[in-house]
Amino acid sequence: MRGIVIAALLCVALSGYGNIRLPRIISSNMVLQQRDSVKIWGWADPYEEVSVTPSWGPQTYKATGSRDARWEVKVATPAAGGPYTITIKGKNTIVLDNVMTGEVWICSGQSNMEMNAQKGLQDVKAELPSAHLHNIRFFHIPKTTAPYPQDDCDGQWAACDSITLQAFSAVAYFFGKRLSGELNVPVGLIGASWGGTAAEVWTPDSIVHNDPVLEQAAAKIIPSGMCPYQPGYAFNAMIAPVTPYAVAGAIWYQGENNTGAANTYKQLFTAMIDGWRAAWKKDFPFYFVQIAPFRYRVKNTGALLREAQLQSTAHYKTGMVVITDLVADTNDVHPANKHDVGLRLANLALADTYHRKGIPFQSPVFNSMRIRGHRATITFSHADKGLMIKGTTATEWMIAGEDQIFHPAEVAIDRHSVIVSSKMVKAPVAVRYGFRDAAMGNVFSREGLPLAPFRTDNWEVETE
Repeated sequence: MRGIVIAALLCVALSGYGNIRLPRIISSNMVLQQRDSVKIWGWADPYEEVSVTPSWGPQTYKATGSRDARWEVKVATPAAGGPYTITIKGKNTIVLDNVMTGEVWICSGQSNMEMNAQKGLQDVKAELPSAHLHNIRFFHIPKTTAPYPQDDCDGQWAACDSITLQAFSAVAYFFGKRLSGELNVPVGLIGASWGGTAAEVWTPDSIVHNDPVLEQAAAKIIPSGMCPYQPGYAFNAMIAPVTPYAVAGAIWYQGENNTGAANTYKQLFTAMIDGWRAAWKKDFPFYFVQIAPFRYRVKNTGALLREAQLQSTAHYKTGMVVITDLVADTNDVHPANKHDVGLRLANLALADTYHRKGIPFQSPVFNSMRIRGHRATITFSHADKGLMIKGTTATEWMIAGEDQIFHPAEVAIDRHSVIVSSKMVKAPVAVRYGFRDAAMGNVFSREGLPLAPFRTDNWEVETE
């Protein structure tokens, strides 16, 4: 008992030497989500009084350090603007300056999200001389892992310029630049990506380990010397620390490293999305990129993964951009065109989240099939202005009968629908479009967005 009393007295005595501290994500140059109740938090001595005073209004927010030395306040943010200061006082004083309010997005995935000017991307290199964009701010989280969720991470907020842009995600930059320009607001981009990672690594480990199907799929991940493979390890160190930070939504570019278990990707991916939303306590929009055409070593695994991604769009407040036309070399898993990927993600967010009108943002997707005689008529969603072929003949269309043998098809566009047939198939049963790993079809909406690959059957697909 005496030892407990002495320990308690020492704790109280030592507390007089503490200073209030902030996580790295709360710093000068940050962008706070506009018109929201955002959390400002940190650490202080137990029962230490902390005050937070933003310069945009007269109100001061107060908190008291908890027994475990934590404190937090909820601060009401104004409409987009700045720069502001935020003064935080306890036993010491911290002044955050050059703070903006605007739109904040988390940008994550594997190598195609990670790639930047330092990786040789010409489209973002061309931006460097004119990249001094005060209204775009980056928070880059370096590659880190942890077996348990962390409450802080490395990184610092920085305004976009010719130096900071070089190491930041090109997709995220082009996304943010388009949003900032169209909405005329500051945009904060939190970058957390790692080439070669599977989605399990970005998913809270409890989600994987509490589901036998997902746990079995995770066990098949082949460890690499370049990246983690344990479920939750990237989430714990690179996502969990920023989940108290208010965001508008997330963009995601990943999937190539899950092609070996495409049959469980929809279940995993949608569970990951739910896990992130639960961690943020917000059902924010989640927009992602369908993986690009590429010649995978195991046949049809890329086609099946793209199918799983398309199926995932049925999940609440999600959206997908198709990029089958943005590939110059199907032997390169890293397509060089990141400008148009970011632009399509931004257009999706502008139309779906910010309700801007007149922006083409959805690729046509399969809706229904009707068979009459030897012809199959396919209809599509998001093709209100009609379809078109780029080139003289539609490619990547296949048709099969009950024998499940697919033959190249003849195609005719009937404004909103496609009529498919083949002399080799007298009684059609199934149609496929672009259902190969490296397929680059040439049917588009009249607005110029590529038709999403699809199949009408659910037959077993050869993956040898």
